[in-house]
Amino acid sequence: MLLLLVQQLNEFMIMIKAILLAAGQSKRLKSENKLVKLYKKIPLINHSLKVLQKSKVNKIIIVLGHQNKEVKKVIKTNRKNIFVYNKDYKKGMASSIKVGLKKVSINDKGFIVVQSDMPFIKVSDINKIYNSIKLKKYLVSALRFKNKVGNPIGFDISVMKKFKRLKGDVGAKFMVKRLKNRTRFIKISSAKSFKDFDKASDFRV
Repeated sequence: MLLLLVQQLNEFMIMIKAILLAAGQSKRLKSENKLVKLYKKIPLINHSLKVLQKSKVNKIIIVLGHQNKEVKKVIKTNRKNIFVYNKDYKKGMASSIKVGLKKVSINDKGFIVVQSDMPFIKVSDINKIYNSIKLKKYLVSALRFKNKVGNPIGFDISVMKKFKRLKGDVGAKFMVKRLKNRTRFIKISSAKSFKDFDKASDFRV
């Protein structure tokens, strides 16, 4: 009984946050923001957000930027949600990750960087990354199908300082290349989880 209580306490003390990148300009859709566009009757951003809300992650840091009020308005509320605004969103993905990391503590175990335009991410995908971070054996935990590596990607908290040097439209995948020898590659059964929506035709899938 005591052992069970200790295990439950340890689980409660683990803090692994997700950083959901939702600041992009949706340039390929021109005037329409893809994150508020409906896919299967639900705003695109809420597909990945719903998965995170159901997963083991403790908090979801939602980084807003382009049309932030419109995006925030459609977001499904949840106690896990934390909103931050990236005023420099036009400078690229790296700026959004760095803004999100301001809500990550050095006392946390790690964090997971997630794209908000990937509606086929599974709860099991996120939980596999979460469990890998919890092991504290790897700096990076990345999903892989055959030879393809994609988002979302998890990081040990010690990697946080390395993101401070990133600039432009560089994201989590860059760190996988940089820290390949310290990365755990987690096999998944389909590349569908990696599918992101960029064009109007994607919404007809």
